[in-house]
Amino acid sequence: MDNANKSKWRMRIAALIIFVLGFSAGALAYNVFRAWSGNHFEAGRGGFEQMLDSLQLNTEQKTQVHQILADTREQLQALRKETEPRFNEIRQRTDDRLQKVLTPEQWTQFQQKRDEMRRRRGPRMP
Repeated sequence: MDNANKSKWRMRIAALIIFVLGFSAGALAYNVFRAWSGNHFEAGRGGFEQMLDSLQLNTEQKTQVHQILADTREQLQALRKETEPRFNEIRQRTDDRLQKVLTPEQWTQFQQKRDEMRRRRGPRMP
């Protein structure tokens, strides 16, 4: 094998090593972030249940707490159904006003960026 071929193979191997190291570092950083954020912002019912478990509630307390939370959830859902049309109306008026101020290109960009922010935020609680 001549020096040119050896050099090409060395470059390929170096690129592969860099790629593997970068991938590994990214995976490690992601796992560290998940572990850190899990301790501070445990999302969803699982984190809440863990918090309740840490209180070491007795059976009666657990039943009462779950009933209180279920009642509250129902009340909040009813309130959301009541207020959602008003929120949508305000959002529509805001969009109409913004569309009059922005150019068509700016309006399109605004909508795209707003939609992207909403996607990253994730679904809202029902």
